[in-house]
Amino acid sequence: MTTTCIRQAAWVVAWDSGTQSHYYRRDIDVVFEDDRISHLDAHYRGPVDEEIDGRERCVLPGMVNVHTHLVSENLGRGLIEELGNPNLYMSGIFDAKAPYITGKLHPSVGGLEMQLRANRAATRSAIAELLMSGATTVVDLAVAYEGWLDTLAETGIRAYAGPMFREASWQVPTGTEVRYDWDRGHGEAAFQQALSVVDAARDHACGRLDGMIAPAQVDTCSADLLTRALDAARRRDLKMTMHCAQGVSEFHEMVRRHGLTPVQWLHENGLLGTDTLLGHAVFLDHNSWVQWHTRRDIDLLAETGTSVAHCPTVFSRYGQVMEDVGGYLRRGINVALGTDTEPHNMSEEVRTATILGKVAARHIHGTRLADIFHAATVGGAKALGRDDLGRVTPGAKADLVLLDLREPSMRPLRDPLRSFLFVAADRAVRDVYVDGRRVVHDHRPQHIDRQAVAGELQIAQEAFIKNTPYVDFQGRNADQLSPLSFPLET
Repeated sequence: MTTTCIRQAAWVVAWDSGTQSHYYRRDIDVVFEDDRISHLDAHYRGPVDEEIDGRERCVLPGMVNVHTHLVSENLGRGLIEELGNPNLYMSGIFDAKAPYITGKLHPSVGGLEMQLRANRAATRSAIAELLMSGATTVVDLAVAYEGWLDTLAETGIRAYAGPMFREASWQVPTGTEVRYDWDRGHGEAAFQQALSVVDAARDHACGRLDGMIAPAQVDTCSADLLTRALDAARRRDLKMTMHCAQGVSEFHEMVRRHGLTPVQWLHENGLLGTDTLLGHAVFLDHNSWVQWHTRRDIDLLAETGTSVAHCPTVFSRYGQVMEDVGGYLRRGINVALGTDTEPHNMSEEVRTATILGKVAARHIHGTRLADIFHAATVGGAKALGRDDLGRVTPGAKADLVLLDLREPSMRPLRDPLRSFLFVAADRAVRDVYVDGRRVVHDHRPQHIDRQAVAGELQIAQEAFIKNTPYVDFQGRNADQLSPLSFPLET
C-alpha cells in the first residue's frame, strides 16, 4: 500500500456528510492510501511514502462530467461554433453540425482507417483538456469504435463508456424539416453491441472504466427499446442516459406523435426515475421557446428523482439558455454538469453555468457558484450512483485536484473557488490525481502527448473538411456551411 500526504494544504474543499455540502478547511493534511482518502486533519503522524508540500495549494474534489462526446467535438474546432439552422429554431444538431460530428469518411479521404485515427486523436485531446481543467471522471457518449475502451483507459481518467444506439436517424434534405428514417433491426443490433461494450468496460483491466446504457435520443427510440434499455441498466446496477428536450423541433415532434411533451411521454412509459439521466432537459413545457400550455415537466423530474445533465455552452451558441438552472435546483432536481461540446473545459463550464443561470433568472442570486460546483461534483456522482466521487472525505476515491495558489490569476486570494472558477480556470490546475495516481503533474498530462495529438487532429480535420460535400444533406462544402470569420485575401 502506498501512502501519500499533502502536507499542510493551505485550503481544502472538504465534504460534510451531515449537511451534504462542501465547506472550506485550512492548513490540514490530506492523506490517501492507494486509491482512497484515509485522513483529513492536521498533524498526520503515520508513515508516508510520498509527501507533497501543500502550503501553496488548494485541494479540490475532481469534477464529474456526465455528458460529453469526446470522439467528435474537437474535430470541429473552428467549424462548428457558429453553426445552427434558423429554420430549425437555431439548433445545429439535426443538420448543420452533422458533417463534423457524425459523418462517415468517404474512401477518397481516408475512409474507416482515417475515421479511427480521428476518433482516437479527438478522444485523447478532449481528455487532456478535461484533466487539465479539474475533471477526473467523464461519461463519453459515442458510437462504439475499435480501440475505444483502451484509448479511454490509457489516458488515466475515470471513464464511463456510453455506446449510443437508436432506431431512427435524422434526415434534413430540404433544410426546413426533420424527417426520421426508422430501421428497427439496425437499432436492435446496435443495442446488443452496446451491451457488449458496456460489459467489456466493466471488466477492463485498468479498473477505472464503467458504462452507461445510452439510447441516443428520445425522438429516435421506441418505447419498447427504451424500456428494455432501462431494464438492462438495472440488471447491471447501472444508469441509463439519453438526450431529451434538447431542441424545439424535437419537443414538437414528440407532441405531434403522442400529444405529450418528451418528459411527459417518458413518464407515461415508466422511464423516469433515479436510474435515468436526461441529457439537457432544456426545452421543458415551461420554456418560453416552446410556448406550451402545460406546466408539469419540472415537477415530474423532481417527483421521480430523475437527474439532468446541464451543458450550457453548446446551447448558448445557438442563443438558447435553460430557464433556469437555479429553479431546477430549488425544485429539488439533481442537476449534474457536462461539457457536451468543445472546449472540454469543466472549470469554464461551471463559470458559464453560473453566469447564464443568473441571466436566465434575471437575478444575481438566481444561481450561486457553490451550487453549480456541487452539481459539477456531487451532482454528477449522484447521477452515476456513486457516493465515493466528487467529494474530499475519508473513504472517498482519491480523485483530487491541486490548484497552484501562486498562479497570478488566483491572486489576490480570498476565496479560492471564486478565483479558480470565475478567473483562473485551467491555468491554476497544477496536479490531478485519479484513483490515487497522478495523471497531471506541473500542468502537464502524464499519459497524453498534446503536441502529437494536436498534429493528428489537424490531419483529421482536413479529411473531414474534404468529406463535407459527401455527407451534408444538401451537398455543401465546408466554406459554404461555415465561412471563415473574415474573408481571406485572394
